[in-house]
Amino acid sequence: MDFLFFLKGIIVGFALAIPIGPIGIICIRKTLFHGSFQGRIIGVAAATADMFYSSIAAFGFTYIANFIEHERLWIKLIGGALLIIFGIKTFLTKPNIPDNEESESKGLKSFISTMFLTLSNPLTFFVFIAIFSTIGIEKRFGILAAFSIVIGVFTGSFCWFLSLSTFVIHYRKKMGSNALRLINKIAGALIIISGFISLVGVFLKFK
Repeated sequence: MDFLFFLKGIIVGFALAIPIGPIGIICIRKTLFHGSFQGRIIGVAAATADMFYSSIAAFGFTYIANFIEHERLWIKLIGGALLIIFGIKTFLTKPNIPDNEESESKGLKSFISTMFLTLSNPLTFFVFIAIFSTIGIEKRFGILAAFSIVIGVFTGSFCWFLSLSTFVIHYRKKMGSNALRLINKIAGALIIISGFISLVGVFLKFK
């Protein structure tokens, strides 16, 4: 493994994960209401999706890249619709404050849904292409550099979500019932808004 490119990947993955978008909101909410395991599952799923897009960008999988480019409006359309549905469900849910961690058997469901939502934003792929072109991922560096930066992206992205869920767990016990329910409403509203923004972007492209 090329340590320099691995380190660059960690920085890229961590930096791109920091902005609190829909997945960050879902991570916070899952951690608050279902425990740290669920929050970390969200992190693994988001980091895996980032690793997938960074792999395409780094290794140059032309067919997949062309498919994403050609179908990105439909991908965003489906992702936006799912965000709205998930947001409405979140907004209407009356959460109970958990005393214990949620069963790990529900981890797979959270992993798959988060992976799909993260992959429904193909802009991530193009961001990786732009970043990689500025930090030296070129053919002459070969597979080792590409592999190192992809693993670094996963590591950096997961480290951010691990930090986020750990922070939320630390302060969860200090929050009252009303505060947690308000957070649930705000989270649902923000996810719905994110979905509408995605759909509006698609419809503007179709015009």
